Amino acid sequence: MARRSPTVRERRLARVLRHLREEADLTIEEVAEKLEMSASTVSRIETAQVGVRPRDLGFLLELYEVSETDRDQLLQIARERRQQHWWQEYADLPTVVVAGFEAEASTISQYSTQLVPGLLQTEAYARAVLEAIRLDAKGDEIDRRFELRMHRQALLTSEHAPEYWAVLDEAVARRQVGGPVVMAEQLGQLIETAKLPNVTLQVLPFTSGAHAGMDGEFTLYHYRESADPDVVYIENTGSDLHLEAPEVTRRYSKIFDRLRAAAHNPGESIRTLGVIQSQLSAVERS
Repeated sequence: MARRSPTVRERRLARVLRHLREEADLTIEEVAEKLEMSASTVSRIETAQVGVRPRDLGFLLELYEVSETDRDQLLQIARERRQQHWWQEYADLPTVVVAGFEAEASTISQYSTQLVPGLLQTEAYARAVLEAIRLDAKGDEIDRRFELRMHRQALLTSEHAPEYWAVLDEAVARRQVGGPVVMAEQLGQLIETAKLPNVTLQVLPFTSGAHAGMDGEFTLYHYRESADPDVVYIENTGSDLHLEAPEVTRRYSKIFDRLRAAAHNPGESIRTLGVIQSQLSAVERS
């Protein structure tokens, strides 16, 4: 089943509709009955799991007695929500969700324990990763996953590029994904990408010992509009989670702050990557 990637606008509209229903003192079941749809559909609209059709949105706004001004604003959000986005071409891939979260984020904070993050991967590294972890994927599926990953990377140099801050466990730099040649190239790209004004990289050394991020890797997305809450995204092979509860996102924000404090500073981190790259190049020459 294809996975949807809820955009910022979809999530905002869903939250507003839930708030309006609660202000109208109506239950999901009562709204469903009035609109002649299932309660599960209303629930999925309010959690942005499905989009709301214009006709149904009109009925909802009428039911909630929304003022004309607010109604126009919500209809405008709905029209913007229906705009086509480049990543919808990859709607059949689970990781397409990430592209939707990234697209309008003002800040992306990422902690990685095992792999170079997708936004920073070279082509050779990305292919080596996909072939290693997607054991049941056929060649054409790997190609599509690869295309999506490469397409996402344009974000960091786009006109409205977000601030991107990544903390990489030292294991990320030490693991020779694809062999020493591929890994040396990958480390070189990390060093070059760190020169972008909106990108900051830090390496969390093994010598840091126990640290706040030992529970696992995550990505935190922050948005410009206060109406759009932060999102924590946690991905793995079997499933993925995106969490919006304020107490959860605040906790992950504190974890990331502690990881930044425990990691090498950006300058020292780049020097560390350079040393490891030189070691790999020496292996290649020997």
